[in-house]
Amino acid sequence: MTGPPEGPDGRTPTAAPGPGRVYHRRGLTRRAREELHGRLLVAPTLLVVGAVVLLPFAAVLVLSVQELRLIEIGALGPADLGVSLANFADVLTASGFWAAVRTTLVYATATTVGSLAAGLALALALRRPFRGRGLMRGLALVPYVLPVVAAATITEMLLDPQYGAVNEAGRRFLGWEAPVDFLTEHRIDVAGLPVPVALSVVVAFEVWKSFPLAFLFLTARLQAVPRDVEEAAVVDGASPLQVFRHVLLPQLAGVLGVLALLRFIWSFQNFNDVYLLTGGAGGTEVVAVRVYRELVTGADVGSAAALGVLMTAALAVPLLLYLRLVRKGRL
Repeated sequence: MTGPPEGPDGRTPTAAPGPGRVYHRRGLTRRAREELHGRLLVAPTLLVVGAVVLLPFAAVLVLSVQELRLIEIGALGPADLGVSLANFADVLTASGFWAAVRTTLVYATATTVGSLAAGLALALALRRPFRGRGLMRGLALVPYVLPVVAAATITEMLLDPQYGAVNEAGRRFLGWEAPVDFLTEHRIDVAGLPVPVALSVVVAFEVWKSFPLAFLFLTARLQAVPRDVEEAAVVDGASPLQVFRHVLLPQLAGVLGVLALLRFIWSFQNFNDVYLLTGGAGGTEVVAVRVYRELVTGADVGSAAALGVLMTAALAVPLLLYLRLVRKGRL
């Protein structure tokens, strides 16, 4: 038997449509199947992100435009929902709000710069092999893995004005006439300059807790820097500072940018460290502590949610700036 006749191009011509014929759609192409499989694989992650991140944020947006007290939230129904911007007006005009914003900016900026500087210095110091380098690198991670409650408790004991080791050493060796309450003292004059005591303590504590993360990332990036380029710069007569500025720093720019963004965001919304150490006393009330007080002490759900929305809007600014720099290829 012979098959159907072939056309001039070697292909079998398709029959003309006629009555009673049944047509079947072609299957998906390989590219379409791969795209479908990719979407199916990503779908569980998207569902988790939607349930854990997007839905709570949507709830905060809804609550931020409601005049709602904490005791009323259980009886809240769809018919009770409205839209009011009074919470935002009350938050922006409340006493101490802008002072808390300034404190938050100072705290976030200082902790970001301090943690990156400390992590970079330690990564450079432990870059060259020497006996005990592995042990030193392991000890550098202790602040990061230590529970924040334990670290805050130890710090409070050391800085206690009555029996703390810091005040005792100050009285014995530095000639302090009176103990210093580091966690509640707003500021003291040192050589005629006002020094914010409590804020400096919480900044130093956060730097100590967070610099190991920068140390890890920068150490990993330094290990990938080509040694021949650095050695060539040394042969050409470059000083250690010039090698760092013109060879190492450009290699670390991308990592430093990511770390700066993440560290600023985490510090801007940090609550645990400040609340455990000072509770917001001594000029350390940041916006996150203020949100807690609005919700728990003031029982005002709407104002607390409005503060949270304003924090999110403020943090979107550095994120957009970072994305712009990445798009331009500067990071």
